[in-house]
Amino acid sequence: MINIDVSPVAFTIGPLSVRWYGIMIALAVLTLVLWVVWQVRKGASLSYDTIFTAAVVGIPFGIIVSRLLHVIDLWDYYSQNLGQIVGFSGLTIYGAILGATLAIWIYSKVSKFHFGYLADLVAPAAILAQAIGRVGCLLNGCCYGRPTSLPWGIVYTNPESLGPIGVEVHPTQFYEIIFNLLVFGLLLKLKGRFKPDGSFFLIYLSLSSLWRFGIGFLREGTPFLLGLEQAQVIGLIILAIAIPTLAYRAHWVKAESSAK
Repeated sequence: MINIDVSPVAFTIGPLSVRWYGIMIALAVLTLVLWVVWQVRKGASLSYDTIFTAAVVGIPFGIIVSRLLHVIDLWDYYSQNLGQIVGFSGLTIYGAILGATLAIWIYSKVSKFHFGYLADLVAPAAILAQAIGRVGCLLNGCCYGRPTSLPWGIVYTNPESLGPIGVEVHPTQFYEIIFNLLVFGLLLKLKGRFKPDGSFFLIYLSLSSLWRFGIGFLREGTPFLLGLEQAQVIGLIILAIAIPTLAYRAHWVKAESSAK
């Protein structure tokens, strides 16, 4: 059993409380943007203006959709507390990914750059950013698992934690950190090995969705449809689209022919 006695609040500035969750989300977003900038410096066929405009478009829309899915998931609560709908206390990974993806796809149609090419560049950084974000969840006490008696179960003891105080639960956030880092390493190995553009991003989405569907059975959550959590349902929809698309369009290329 592992005790976590960490306050979700990292520090305060006057009346403003800065939470570990917000810090880690900001670090995750920064990591993603800097990753793509690094790829451009290494020779990726995108301009810095395109990258930064995509970030300016994608980040706010990702936050909005992330919050929207959270509110929908917990509508029984928010319907009775309408004044709390606007806020940053609850965000969803899928909302951030899908919202930012949609916004950048629309931007690509306006600016005439190849969305699939950018999406493939982003894929490894996206899963790395998810790992960083889950550190925030672990410290915050959210996204915790079901009760367990396993020796690596965690117990939140800080009274400000969002986790169940004094209850030993699965460290599902830590499980996901490990999984995301393993997928990050795998994607680095597979980078440049799949065509056409966009296939690599679909592989990332498929792996992430498959994991999210499975881990949902160990996490405490709100049933959304047919006894499944909202994220599990979204994961199944993504898999139903991504896997047939990959099977129909994607093909392996030799390492030497993948260099641009």
